Amino acid sequence: MPIRWSALKVKEATGMMEEFVNQVAEPLESAKLVAEEARKIASLPQYVDQDFIRFIGEIERAIGGGRFEEIGRLRACIASIRKDLPEGSVELEQDRLKHGATAVLM
Repeated sequence: MPIRWSALKVKEATGMMEEFVNQVAEPLESAKLVAEEARKIASLPQYVDQDFIRFIGEIERAIGGGRFEEIGRLRACIASIRKDLPEGSVELEQDRLKHGATAVLM
């Protein structure tokens, strides 16, 4: 039974999502570096240091790059969407679009 939704459109949307995630990853990585340097401020109270640690952790959870979140939750979601596409569905849809989907009359 053929799928009724467009695997090709899902693939395209996923690609766009990944582009946007990649665009925000660099500025977030810069913010993480600033927070890491801020943790080195002399006589920094522990309660402020904990806020910096939480900030760094949230960035790592979102985009990855930490000890516990190598690829990040956003990229993991994108990978999950791609994995859930039925095998060959994108190629089949691309082939149909290339050759047309006109019904054969007998």
